[in-house]
Amino acid sequence: MIKSARERAGLNQRQLGQRVGYGEEQISSIERGRRTPQPEFLVTVDGVLECGGLLAVLADDVALAKARRRVRHPEWFRDYADLEAKAVEVCFYSTLIVPGLFQTERYARTVFTARRPLLDEDTIEQRVAARLARQQILTRWPPPTVTAVIEESVLRRGIGGRQIQHEQLEHLLELSHLRNVEIQVLPLDCESHAGMDGPFILLTPHGKQQVGYSEVQGFNRLVTAPEEVRMLAARHGSIRGQALSPSGSRTLVENLLGES
Repeated sequence: MIKSARERAGLNQRQLGQRVGYGEEQISSIERGRRTPQPEFLVTVDGVLECGGLLAVLADDVALAKARRRVRHPEWFRDYADLEAKAVEVCFYSTLIVPGLFQTERYARTVFTARRPLLDEDTIEQRVAARLARQQILTRWPPPTVTAVIEESVLRRGIGGRQIQHEQLEHLLELSHLRNVEIQVLPLDCESHAGMDGPFILLTPHGKQQVGYSEVQGFNRLVTAPEEVRMLAARHGSIRGQALSPSGSRTLVENLLGES
């Protein structure tokens, strides 16, 4: 398509390259399919060759394809990620950070940047891309039912600074209005509760039994024994009963937004 539009405009590869800041060999590689064009290249060339948006409209598809190629879960997390992608129900209890499915890009990047031992920049970007890609299950059809209990201390902790915290709270508020998502906050004034043993996740893959997952200090565990899963499910039910209602939790998030 680029070659046809270029020839119709009466330009050779060198002339087009000069107009868009690319070398002649780069233009040749893109036209021959040896090199994937950057989204911004498609937008620029669309304007230069007066394609009426035919090339620019492909920019989002190219950007999405590139993001998918960057998705690379660490090996120890892949079993869980595969199950989550097929889940019909996911239940979170979070005590330290906002659940990964709910994190904004900047919040997620802050979390990975703070990891010890330190992650290199490429790994951080890969982990962020993978985490954001997982979030597509929230808006797919049919969507999974997602319930999350988040401790109030998580929402008050300014991870990444005030601006990132504010952005994250706004995102939680938006998610709380999705029909398939229920967010509850376990308030600070709850003197004792069923979640004293720490955070965990319950998920039910399509056509399979519910499983549990926990990750603490770099050690992860997929829980499949029926009795252990049953106990986690009972614990999650108790925690939900001790937390604020979804509407009360939404009000608390709105109040925190006003303070941030």
